[in-house]
Amino acid sequence: MREQQHVKFVLRHLPWIGRELLKLQNPIIGIACAGVLWSLIVAGAWAQSYPEKPIRFVMPFPAGGGGDILGRLISPQAAQSLGQPIVIDNRGGAGGNIGIELVAHSVADGYTILMGSAALPINATLYRKLKYDPVKDFATVTLLAKSPNLLMVNPSLSVKSVKDLIALAKSAPGTINYASGGSGTTPHLAAELFKKVAEIDLVHVPYKGTAPALIAVIGGEASLILPPALTGLPFLKNGKLKALAITSIDRAEALPDLPTVDESGLAGFEATQWYGVLVPSATPAVIVDRLNREFVKVMQTTEVKTRLLKDASIPIGSTSQKFASYLKEEFQKWAAVVTFSGARAD
Repeated sequence: MREQQHVKFVLRHLPWIGRELLKLQNPIIGIACAGVLWSLIVAGAWAQSYPEKPIRFVMPFPAGGGGDILGRLISPQAAQSLGQPIVIDNRGGAGGNIGIELVAHSVADGYTILMGSAALPINATLYRKLKYDPVKDFATVTLLAKSPNLLMVNPSLSVKSVKDLIALAKSAPGTINYASGGSGTTPHLAAELFKKVAEIDLVHVPYKGTAPALIAVIGGEASLILPPALTGLPFLKNGKLKALAITSIDRAEALPDLPTVDESGLAGFEATQWYGVLVPSATPAVIVDRLNREFVKVMQTTEVKTRLLKDASIPIGSTSQKFASYLKEEFQKWAAVVTFSGARAD
């Protein structure tokens, strides 16, 4: 209401304000000030009208993955607050690059947003050539949540612990397959890090998304997988997969009896997935702020917090600035892991 009053006041007195600005000794400064004033008026009007149509929420992986699950959980409440539908658009493929590129090249008007994950900083090093700039093409809205990975195996595999798995792998090098949602995804790099630290030889079998990779392990096409907890937990609960450990440093509140990889003999081991909202970098700040307010509000609801904690995940809902700082750290961390693993996608 206060923003509307300010805009109406400025519009009503715009001719007089413009004349006074042009009377300045330096007309260039006057013109520049007038330009800034006009941009503020436009921004204020934009903030009042946004959104006026449905918002497309791009998930750069197939349905059923952790980001997709979280997106479908929070979108209805955010849509209600925004007053417009939020449409989930799954654009999987190329390690997330298809969906990421789509958003990077979209109109920066707040109507196409991205469910970001570690795929963004990972792909910056994993791929030699990208059709978007992972750093410059996006603006951060909010870090929604973090989700550790679960070290899961097909129940038919004769192991009951991380130590058993390492012993089995060492007894028959190169005979145990692990599935992932594609080269460079967090399940892939978490498994490669596990291989390196445990000094074992496992064979990578990539799939087009974490969901089909989980199905492959359930079906026996591969023996193990390290999916985000948000994705893998349902299969632990229904008994289709067996969890040996969790990849966070501390045990999860929802799984108090499940040991960490760290305490299972691989000191310091940690691998965590995250999810956050991003938009094209030229998106007006007033729209970024509006999206931030609504998504943070949803992340603070009891319903969402309870669901995420139940799924061994951590609800966050950060400021745009804190997410930007976190993302900068993620670029540095995953660049080191990708280089360390020797992973390459093209």
